Amino acid sequence: MRRTLALLALAGASMIALAFLVPFGIIVRDIAHDRAIAEAERQASALVPVLAITTTPTRLARAVASTGQPERIALHLPDGRKIGTPRASALTVATAVRLTRAATSDELGDDSLLLRPVTLENGRTAVIEIFVPVQELTRGVAVSWAVLTGVALVLMAGSVLVADRLGARLVRASQRLGNAATSLGAGDLTVRIAPEGPTELVAVGEAFNTMADRVIQLLAAEREMAADLSHRLRTPLTALRLSLDHLGPEAEQSRRALGRLEAEVDEIIAAARQPSRAPALVHCDAAHVLRERLTFWSALADDQQRPWQLIGATEPVRIPVAATELSAVVDALLGNVFRHTPQGTAFTVTLHQGPDAVGILIADAGPGIADPEAALRRGASGAGSTGLGLDIARRLAEGSGGALRIDSSVLGGAHVQLWLRTDQYEPLFRTARRPQARRWPRRKDATQDAQD
Repeated sequence: MRRTLALLALAGASMIALAFLVPFGIIVRDIAHDRAIAEAERQASALVPVLAITTTPTRLARAVASTGQPERIALHLPDGRKIGTPRASALTVATAVRLTRAATSDELGDDSLLLRPVTLENGRTAVIEIFVPVQELTRGVAVSWAVLTGVALVLMAGSVLVADRLGARLVRASQRLGNAATSLGAGDLTVRIAPEGPTELVAVGEAFNTMADRVIQLLAAEREMAADLSHRLRTPLTALRLSLDHLGPEAEQSRRALGRLEAEVDEIIAAARQPSRAPALVHCDAAHVLRERLTFWSALADDQQRPWQLIGATEPVRIPVAATELSAVVDALLGNVFRHTPQGTAFTVTLHQGPDAVGILIADAGPGIADPEAALRRGASGAGSTGLGLDIARRLAEGSGGALRIDSSVLGGAHVQLWLRTDQYEPLFRTARRPQARRWPRRKDATQDAQD
């Protein structure tokens, strides 16, 4: 912005300077020319009385010598005699006699000749010739042009400096506003700015401070609501635990699941009560999380006679998300498989590690998803589902710079692909760019992975 404003000021000042500099330069040159010709006319006028008194060559020669510049003066007498150093041609002299008035001639090129005819007695005419060299015609012009150019340069430099100062003020205010917005986006809810600069930027700064205050209020209200809702779950969970305690050892697995659910609720309440802060950089082993969650879901899969397979989770795979968040997403996606496919439907979970991304691919042999794009929109999944599980998975993927995709698997059902970026980890609060197909590994279905 500063460079643009400086260039605009320079262009404007240059046009203004040229608009005045060119006419002033021409005027200065004309003034110097007229001054030199006027001086020559004065010298010629000083010799007119001498010619009126005498035409004797010796006297005229002394008169010419007395002018101080005899080398520039010549006299053309009526009888053809010449005194001094004549430079004008006979044709030029004859032309001056016919004009009967002073005239200048440029027959010498850059130098000029002033010819002043003088009428003598008996109608005869003598001509006074004054030589004006180019140095006299342009005396002081170069200095005047240099002064005018210097003034123009000073004006242009001044305009650029003023524009740069104004631009610096605008840029400084804009940078502070941008830095504050970046800090707010990074989770620093205490950041505020002192509005400065033009009226428009001051208004933007005040609006930013108001927005930051409103964000704090909304987040506080959201935390309280989340904590309240989570706290309300404790009563039915307690009642459920009491019911399970009466079922004996057969309900041990259900009690473990209930204990994990209670722990998740307590964690949600604790997280909701904590002040908002910038998210920390976290990592986890995706292979370990998948093995743990498949161990949990395997019991239900065996009860429902669902063939299942975990592929590619033998070696540690580091991804830039928290283990709890990945566990919640995997549970949501597997829960959809159990909820929306008939019992006995097979499914596979594949962990694919690419050069810049890690993919968690869940395929099933169910009826599939008729409209994948609608399923990715929260609340549009249909079939009695809110679509919240897919929405959570999508936000987790996009938070790492990845993407969530849904298509058909070779098993005949849905194929949910959760891609997480690993090459350039950025905090989850930053909006991810829409991934391009060329940046992701070529899709490989679960059965193909198993064959490999």
